[in-house]
Amino acid sequence: MVVYPNVKINLGLSVLRRRPDGYHDIETLFVPYFGMTDVLEIVPSDKLRFVPSDNVTWQDDLTLRAYSLLKSDFDLPPVEIRLEKRTAVGAGLGGGSADAAFTLMALTEMFQLGLEDWQLADYAACLGSDCPIFIYNRPMFGEGRGDRLSDYDLDLSGYEIRVEVPEGVRVSTSEAYSRVIPRERLPASAARSAPLSGGDVAGRAVQRFRDVRLPDPPGGGAAQGALLRRRRRLRVDVRFRLCRVRPVPQITHDNLI
Repeated sequence: MVVYPNVKINLGLSVLRRRPDGYHDIETLFVPYFGMTDVLEIVPSDKLRFVPSDNVTWQDDLTLRAYSLLKSDFDLPPVEIRLEKRTAVGAGLGGGSADAAFTLMALTEMFQLGLEDWQLADYAACLGSDCPIFIYNRPMFGEGRGDRLSDYDLDLSGYEIRVEVPEGVRVSTSEAYSRVIPRERLPASAARSAPLSGGDVAGRAVQRFRDVRLPDPPGGGAAQGALLRRRRRLRVDVRFRLCRVRPVPQITHDNLI
């Protein structure tokens, strides 16, 4: 079975507080982005194998953890997991989390485990805070450490999302969060009060991840990006923008995301 794990962006990210378990409570709007994917293939094998592309420099991959997690509850046969890594690493786009979530879904389909989305999301939450969003793969509001999800009415019809990842820039999510300055309450939750369209989501989303202290070289908003200001590029690691598909004057947004 071959699947194509996509990435996500955060339209607004409020880091509220550090939790006793070491994680942070956040409020964020997850939006899947399908313009950047990995290639994940899972095939039957005589023993468990992980076969990554040359640009993967680690062996303890989340895909293997996803297999082991299901193996603890189901009698799974061994498989070979082949991963071609095409998405950016250390850019806050959740590529590794997507690989894990898609592994759970692929194994469930291959071996007819009969798991529903909410059950898969529970398994995914054991692997990473932003893993569950890839089970649903639609715009959702995230709370808690990002694993408490609720549906969100977001209309991006007529827009496309463009993501830019500068070469050679990589920031560990755990390191970025360890240096963030939390704020107890932020107005991000106010964005839930009414449906948003692409034209006003940037104006109402709130981004606080830039309140982070990183070692040189500085990363700006390290774990997540920004919308581009009019004719000016912001100093961030990952940039994305909403662009109208129709040939009308471009709508610009002046809020950091």
